[in-house]
Amino acid sequence: MKNIKSPSKLYLRYSHNVIIAVEAILSNKVKSFLTALGIMFGVAAVISMLAIGKGAQQEVLEQIKLVGVNNIIITPVDQSIEANNQDSDSDNNKNKKFSRGLHQMDAQAILETIPTVGKITPVVSLNYHAIKDGKSYPVSLEGVSPSYFEMLNINIDRGEIFSEQQTSKGVPVCIIGDNIRSKFFNQDDPIGQYIKCGQVWLRVIGTIEKRDFTTSASDEMGISSTDNTIIIPIKTMLMRFKDKGSINPEVMDNMAGGGMVFFMGGGEEEGSTAKESKTSNQLDKIIVQVDETEHLSATADVIKRLILRRHSNIFDFEVTVPELLLKQQQKTNEIFNIVLGAIAGISLIVGGIGIMNIMLASVWERIREIGTRQAIGASRKDIIVQFLAESTLISISGGLIGILLGVLLAHLIHLTADIKTIVSFFSVIVAFSVSATVGIIFGYIPAKRAAAQDPVESLRH
Repeated sequence: MKNIKSPSKLYLRYSHNVIIAVEAILSNKVKSFLTALGIMFGVAAVISMLAIGKGAQQEVLEQIKLVGVNNIIITPVDQSIEANNQDSDSDNNKNKKFSRGLHQMDAQAILETIPTVGKITPVVSLNYHAIKDGKSYPVSLEGVSPSYFEMLNINIDRGEIFSEQQTSKGVPVCIIGDNIRSKFFNQDDPIGQYIKCGQVWLRVIGTIEKRDFTTSASDEMGISSTDNTIIIPIKTMLMRFKDKGSINPEVMDNMAGGGMVFFMGGGEEEGSTAKESKTSNQLDKIIVQVDETEHLSATADVIKRLILRRHSNIFDFEVTVPELLLKQQQKTNEIFNIVLGAIAGISLIVGGIGIMNIMLASVWERIREIGTRQAIGASRKDIIVQFLAESTLISISGGLIGILLGVLLAHLIHLTADIKTIVSFFSVIVAFSVSATVGIIFGYIPAKRAAAQDPVESLRH
């Protein structure tokens, strides 16, 4: 009857083979390290590339949150460039005076005419210096409606947003950003206190919660940080600071030589040259929120046609759908991430080929050792286990070092290139699993060749 080895004996035998493999690796440290280099850099590349992809994806999601869900943004453009691509200059100048530019009446018409529009807010922005107790601080002053906060996911840290009554009466109240609160009030409660902008004293009724903000969001989507912003009711802005829509475009045309145009209210921002102020746009922006995502494109088209008709077919405005642009960007990022992952994966395969080549050379160098083991009773399976264990251990060790390098590389990319990176547990597991698999696959051929050596020929060698 054939002798069947017990599991404990098999375990001892295989563990002995693994110990021999570890001793072989330690006796050739430099060669083992060089063999693992390909795996190290391959795993580091996979982790860092996936971290860049994950960071880009997260950034897009944050930008969608910043611009608000289902929002459409309408902004004015330079009429002298956009108003006439086909007509003559004289015709263009004749037509321009019939367009009052972006106006509150446009916002009202959109809200009353288009049923898919849920909320809407006009926006007027000015740069000012806020003053309190002799301290001056540059701020962005924005006039908006109360729905602005909900539409752009802006949270109030303390106090409350201004009411419809405060908005309709143009009451001089404001909500301040986090940096302004820190600059003027430090640990004091700002609610109920006053800040001066130009010649107007504004009573603070709320503070804005600080939120993460990316530079790319500002550059690509026209989003501005709220940390250095003072937000006031839209009517307060138009009554007490500046209403550009009250300027007669014909008067401005007659003053094109460079005279001064003065606006009511304000302060240091009251006067500007006619060249700078030659615009009839009362608003700097209109933000529209659509009830359902699937209505975004159709609503944007209807808004464009509506405003174009109101502006006498003058393209002095631009309609942008940030969420659609961001989702297109996200799709592009996903394709780019697949390409990056494939390139990084190729480096892992190259590292595996390097392991196979070194192990094949190692088999030739250690033929006498193989013959000696076979002569004292080692089976072919023992030789396969030994060499396979060597390649797998080298690959796993390289994978572990590669994980550390990948995390470090991702952090360095974030610090030096200002690119957001997120190292996910999934990417680490994938990279490590692939490195171990590569060691097994590419180590099997050298292990099989080592086991196929003839013991007599090996001892002669």
